[in-house]
Amino acid sequence: MIEIIKAIILGIIEGVTEFLPISSTGHLYLANEFVKLTESTAFINMFMVVIQFGAIMAVIVLYFNKLNPWTPNKSQLERHQTWTLWGKVILAVMPSVMLGLPLNDWMDAHLTSWQVISATLIIYGILFILIENFNRHRSPRFSDLNQLPVKVAVLIGFCQILSLVPGTSRSGATILGAILVGTSRYVATEFSFFLAIPTMFGASLLKITKYLLHGNTFTALQSVVLLTGVLVSFAVAYLSIRFLLNYIKQNNFKVFGWYRIVLGIIVVAYFSTIH
Repeated sequence: MIEIIKAIILGIIEGVTEFLPISSTGHLYLANEFVKLTESTAFINMFMVVIQFGAIMAVIVLYFNKLNPWTPNKSQLERHQTWTLWGKVILAVMPSVMLGLPLNDWMDAHLTSWQVISATLIIYGILFILIENFNRHRSPRFSDLNQLPVKVAVLIGFCQILSLVPGTSRSGATILGAILVGTSRYVATEFSFFLAIPTMFGASLLKITKYLLHGNTFTALQSVVLLTGVLVSFAVAYLSIRFLLNYIKQNNFKVFGWYRIVLGIIVVAYFSTIH
């Protein structure tokens, strides 16, 4: 029962932080110090990635009609726009796929540390504040997702490469990149959500495949723990996405920048003390 409660807590953290630009990895890494699952290291590493699948499903449920080209009430133009959107998403995902697949194991082994995570939390927190200040008197060039040029979508995809470094935040890197190349906050946020679908699905599938190929299996308890984490992260991510979309209609991202800086300092203070 304790393991399931831990899975619920970690699922909540994942659901809240996956789409807010504050780094789910950084939060889960810190939470793991206090809510550590009493399972094998291989299972814990796999669990921390695969619970993202719940967050993916939240995006799909919320945007099902927009992302489904076969929706009956869509016009020919709307279907074309949906297919075009998927084309932009796939092209934008390719840079991080081509770099992330060969470097995945190396990143896990060398960059998952409190020093790296605290540094990226603080650095990107500062960048959010600076970029929002820079954008105060600029009008976005792209306020309609359907009008986002392919080359701009690919540039945003290249920004996603930065999120391979733990603590960066996948949504944070893509949103910052999108705003810098001229999108509105709303377009930047929605495109970040859509990039998450193939990215996080692929990451989850890769982790489960590696877990099984290394001779690991799922006990009954482990299956329940993993399913619990996925379901909780789905429910919380659903609410988190709705909150963020409403929030950015009237607000900028500075508050997330300050939050990252404070959290990064807390991470440094805590781990410096125990080490």
